[in-house]
Amino acid sequence: MTLQERLAAVTPFLAARVFAVGNLAFLAADILLAHAANDFARRVEWLPIVFSLVAPLLLLPGLFSERLRARTRVVDVAVALGSIAVGVAGMVLHLHSAFFERQSIHDLVYTAPFVAPLAYVGLGLLVLLNRMEDPVGPAWAPWVLLLALGGNVGNLGLSLLDHAQNGFFSVAEWIPVATAAFGTSFLLVALLRPARGFLRLTLGVMAVQAAVGVLGFALHLRADLHHPGELLRDRLIYGAPVFAPMLFADIALLAAIGVWGLIRSSVPDVLDVGQGTRHTAST
Repeated sequence: MTLQERLAAVTPFLAARVFAVGNLAFLAADILLAHAANDFARRVEWLPIVFSLVAPLLLLPGLFSERLRARTRVVDVAVALGSIAVGVAGMVLHLHSAFFERQSIHDLVYTAPFVAPLAYVGLGLLVLLNRMEDPVGPAWAPWVLLLALGGNVGNLGLSLLDHAQNGFFSVAEWIPVATAAFGTSFLLVALLRPARGFLRLTLGVMAVQAAVGVLGFALHLRADLHHPGELLRDRLIYGAPVFAPMLFADIALLAAIGVWGLIRSSVPDVLDVGQGTRHTAST
């Protein structure tokens, strides 16, 4: 196959499957840094890392062979359910670290980020969706967009809580909060009224969100490089979470996959009420 033929063979469904495998694998590195901050005080903190190392290997064969994918349905479902279980358990453990004891805003801000483990829930639901829904049917793309919307809401919460820890010391720290809020509103409208023109506009908003994520990564890395500490390892562990801003780009990519799927489903280009014609989405 030529390069052009290979690119033409890429579909939103394949992109979503690659997205799930890649993100499950990357979470191992992210959590390794996060849990190293308390030197893995409890053994259970190794569980998500082990899961993120094993789960992608179980999903990987299905990416290269449709015949293998047809035979590994049970494995994919098991990985999806395991990912959901790890995410829910992580959220409860993070909240239990302080918030469940005193239930105050202070403890909600300064406890372990309770929203972060829900990334596993979202990825588990995505793997499950890819097994339960027809990728060319009317429901698959809206479900992907709904998962992106949920991720964006969680990212809005993380941005507020993380930057509240230093009282929004820099005005720039409000940028991800505003970006996540705008992204959430656009994804909600795109899900409820998926007109083709608005979907294209939503892709533009997601591109801006991805750019904010890359900028945030650069700012966090710069702050870590100037953080007190002799070793770079210690600066990355105890400084600003270097990978956290990339969640903006990650969610933007998932949203783009959902929008891509909706556009391929021939959603209406306009809603021409003035001429008395109303186009409805085929999805």
